[in-house]
Amino acid sequence: MLRIDGVWLCTQPVDMRAGGDRLLAAVVASLGEARAHHGYLFANARGTRIKLLVHDGFGIWCAARRLHAGRFVWTQGAGGPPALALSREQFDALVLGLPWQRLGEASVITRT
Repeated sequence: MLRIDGVWLCTQPVDMRAGGDRLLAAVVASLGEARAHHGYLFANARGTRIKLLVHDGFGIWCAARRLHAGRFVWTQGAGGPPALALSREQFDALVLGLPWQRLGEASVITRT
């Protein structure tokens, strides 16, 4: 239904009461633009909830997910980039609450 060419993890925590317009304003303020067919992921400060904002070229879509136990693995926004590009595999792992940063390490077996 929606085409998503890229997913960006926005590193600054946001208030989960924010709707699509406020999240879109946060994307434009931190990245300078919101590209069509791109998704932008946000988390609350505790890391228990995430929202995905997708600009489809005509309007915006907003989806939310909450973990009842544990936290989403997130990056710290202080001093780092405002957003990080995620691969499809990293996105899939992140929304399940898995350690998405270590996917590259798990895909290769080496001899030590």
